[in-house]
Amino acid sequence: MDALSMLLENVQLCETRYYCLEGTGDWSYSITRKDTILFYWVMSGNFCISVGEVSRKAHTGDMIMIPNAYRHVCYALDYHGREAKALDDQLLGAEAKTVKLGESGELNSCLILIECQYDKEMIRPLLSVLPPILPEHEDQPESRFDVLDVGTKLLTLESAQERIGKTAVINHWASIMMIECLRTYIESLPEATDNWLQAMKDPYLAKALTAMHDAPNRNWTIYKLAEVAGMSRSSFAQRFKDIVGMPPLTYLIDYRLRLAARYLRLQQNSISRISELVGYASDSTFSQAFKRVYGVSPKIYRQQYQNQLIA
Repeated sequence: MDALSMLLENVQLCETRYYCLEGTGDWSYSITRKDTILFYWVMSGNFCISVGEVSRKAHTGDMIMIPNAYRHVCYALDYHGREAKALDDQLLGAEAKTVKLGESGELNSCLILIECQYDKEMIRPLLSVLPPILPEHEDQPESRFDVLDVGTKLLTLESAQERIGKTAVINHWASIMMIECLRTYIESLPEATDNWLQAMKDPYLAKALTAMHDAPNRNWTIYKLAEVAGMSRSSFAQRFKDIVGMPPLTYLIDYRLRLAARYLRLQQNSISRISELVGYASDSTFSQAFKRVYGVSPKIYRQQYQNQLIA
């Protein structure tokens, strides 16, 4: 399995919702969301999208991903208004339904908006290095994916009838869209970049990353990881730090603890078993390492999460 596949092995999108937006005449809106990944499919027409100070145009056939934004604004290409209307309340209860944008005029845009929740701890390092909008430029041919036609038919079918497993199908399809956007972005990264995702396509580091994610419980050392990468110990350690931004074992510890936090939230294993799964020799050693990062013991962390679910 390749490095990106292993990186995303425990990254799952959930509680996916989708809406059809139809823009007529002069329209604009804003959406405010926290801890949400958003996708736009441009079914027809075109529009502009702004996230903070970053803006770009989107055209028929484009797929846009907003990986990590609190608020974004969309508007018709020739919009002349001054303030975007908040769309949040209008979207409540409108899942799989058509939401009208603008008051009059001809239809100039038809968009599908897909909204997904995600496991914040597992995806945090990834989101921290992504640009506000993917793809970054409207002239990138990669923004028109072959999977669009399949996805359109799928969403149309799922919205037309209430079949069992509907939510699971849409959640999985959203994950496929995210992977498509991510791998296109990573493949387009220049060689000279300080983005640690460059390691995903590095012929040496990718092997070590895959090994760590595949077997986080193994007793890894710099020497063993360098051997997997096919490099000398010193060259591997330096190359890893230069590209990823931290030493290999620091990266491994961070991943182990994020994975442990996920296991604790899933509540499917005992704390002792989780300690084994993430590579700690004893429960006490695991508890100390976990508390240094999360501020509480694994037991308290699990209890706090359970209380949040009840509340």
